[in-house]
Amino acid sequence: MRQLIVILAVAAFAGCGVETATTAATGAAIKAKEMEEAKKTQEQVQRKIGQAMEQTQQRAEKDGER
Repeated sequence: MRQLIVILAVAAFAGCGVETATTAATGAAIKAKEMEEAKKTQEQVQRKIGQAMEQTQQRAEKDGER
């Protein structure tokens, strides 16, 4: 009987570890996706800033010719 209780207790604690590991893996996957989205957003913003700077420079050159 004592052995059965020990086996059940070990099984219960092992299950908790699996759940914790699964939760951690899910959280890591979510963070990885968030980082990927953030990088895409950063690239888009940098592209837009570059375009705006080019337009500003072109306007300044155009105004200098007048």
